[in-house]
Amino acid sequence: MTEQQLPDWADPSVSPASLDAQGVSRRGLLRQAGLFGAAFGTALAAGPLATPAAAASQGRDQERDRGRGLGGDDPRLAYLVGDHHVHSVYSHDAKYTFDQVARAGAKYGLDWMVFNEHSNVGHAKYGAALEHQEILKARAANPRQLIFQGLEWYIPGAEHCTIFAAPGRHEVDLLTRFELAYDGKLLGYTAGGPTHPDTPRNEAHAVAAIKWLAAQRRSGYVDDVLVFANHPSRLGIDSPHEIRGWRDAAPEIMIGMEGAPGAQGGAIPGWRGPTSIRGEYENKPSADSWPGYPADAYVTYGGFDWMTATVGGMWDAMLAEGKLFTITTNSDVHRVVFDTWKNGDWPAGQNFDNTGRLPDPVNTGEPQPGGDFWPGQFSRTHVGVTRYGYRAVMAGLRAGRVWLDHGHLLDGLDVRLKRDRDGGRGVTLGGRLRVRAGDRLTLQITVTTASRANPHGIVPELAHVDVIRGAVRGPAGDRDAWRAPDTKVVHTADVSGRKGTYTLRVPVVAGDESFYVRLRGSDGNRHGAGYLGASVDPHGPVAHAPGDGDPWVDTWFYSNPVFVEVVGGGDAAGAGPWGVLSGAGALRLAAQFPAPLKGKRSRRSPRP
Repeated sequence: MTEQQLPDWADPSVSPASLDAQGVSRRGLLRQAGLFGAAFGTALAAGPLATPAAAASQGRDQERDRGRGLGGDDPRLAYLVGDHHVHSVYSHDAKYTFDQVARAGAKYGLDWMVFNEHSNVGHAKYGAALEHQEILKARAANPRQLIFQGLEWYIPGAEHCTIFAAPGRHEVDLLTRFELAYDGKLLGYTAGGPTHPDTPRNEAHAVAAIKWLAAQRRSGYVDDVLVFANHPSRLGIDSPHEIRGWRDAAPEIMIGMEGAPGAQGGAIPGWRGPTSIRGEYENKPSADSWPGYPADAYVTYGGFDWMTATVGGMWDAMLAEGKLFTITTNSDVHRVVFDTWKNGDWPAGQNFDNTGRLPDPVNTGEPQPGGDFWPGQFSRTHVGVTRYGYRAVMAGLRAGRVWLDHGHLLDGLDVRLKRDRDGGRGVTLGGRLRVRAGDRLTLQITVTTASRANPHGIVPELAHVDVIRGAVRGPAGDRDAWRAPDTKVVHTADVSGRKGTYTLRVPVVAGDESFYVRLRGSDGNRHGAGYLGASVDPHGPVAHAPGDGDPWVDTWFYSNPVFVEVVGGGDAAGAGPWGVLSGAGALRLAAQFPAPLKGKRSRRSPRP
């Protein structure tokens, strides 16, 4: 495979005059991080891949506890934009050629993307190998773009997962061997309701599948492999104990879930119909659904899955165990809104099972049904790295250095949590800061606002930044618990009208128990009391009316958490019940952010 090259915005040989506004902004952020040019490409000379032994050693290093002393000093990061959930003609229900999807990702600024085609007999026998040849050609033709090959796994008795491996000799063999041995659809292990007689078998097979993948990584058969749960609330069949079981089977590879699904254009007013919901979350509880989920869990909130959007909900319940679980967003591209292409016709005697590939699409010149956006057009997952390459992206995902946005809401986000008594850079997203009870901390949030119109012609404006804090209490006693009652929004900064790059500094005090903090923010156009009430989340995302969910005017960003491990006694005077400054500290915070959050008048964006 050809040597990987830096993207244009990171390459000093590329003139700033040839970059678009966002490329200039990203170059500026890279310079601020001290990673521009050779500093970002040091590891590239040896090529993008290591030997299995070196990769295993690197993985052990990354998974070793960092900063066992007090405080922390994480590296400076550059953020690469990507999408781990895209489909092409190598999926039985998609439409576009591999080249169409790859070019779209490049057009909308993606640095990395994963083609995770649906499991299918035709895919396992023919499609995976055929697509691999296209991927190899694309990697050689455009070495500035990182293209992974993956699989959308039908989890036995549950929903879907993205699985992808680092490029190497066995990346396709791994996927097809896994598909044939563990895919729920191919095995007929699809029924999975709580009372179904096959449920124990199905759940055990899913856990065994993840353990098998982890074993291939440990043995060096592949350099690396990662797994994400896809659209977890769409059907209500991913129970809390199953999600915990997948994570705990191999937490080094099963590292997270989609915080927001694809199909974000499905509810554009007047497009798909009066019952359409963003993400195509248009289902009701069924016999296969886990009965503990409320009916409200089956829709999206600000375009985000109920598990993520609910402060104190399922995602927080997992974080409250003190275990990182990363969220992502993506396109899940199958059929793009307002696109004019339709599926081609099958030649006589051919079908997906005997070819592994759909016929090329045909341009009709008229809009065709669809609810998706192109990769990078609307949904973006940002991964913090210290160098450019495939393994760097996977390492950043595993470390939890991740934030995500819709509608190109932000150009950049950097988060650092520091002890006030220490120097250094502190700990960033996904990290762990060790402190003593009573230590005073500063959460430093550096925002770079949108520098140009997004693909819909709107220059997004961030209205508020929320700090969410939750107690860490250890493993859940009830594996089906989906609530974290000690998690709530503890700070809101009204940032309406602020432009460029600015830093918010939020004081925090460590109490006598460990905790985490995470961030969220939006354009302020649509919000209300969160699912668990205003006392937990006073201005969270809300569900839109069916058929009236224009995504471009309801955009949010979310970040992964930073964990704080409290290791000893100390003076916690001045700390309130959430460890937030009280008394004089609270007055200083109020002076820093005096204005309450104000709702912005909704703007319905025009149809393109």
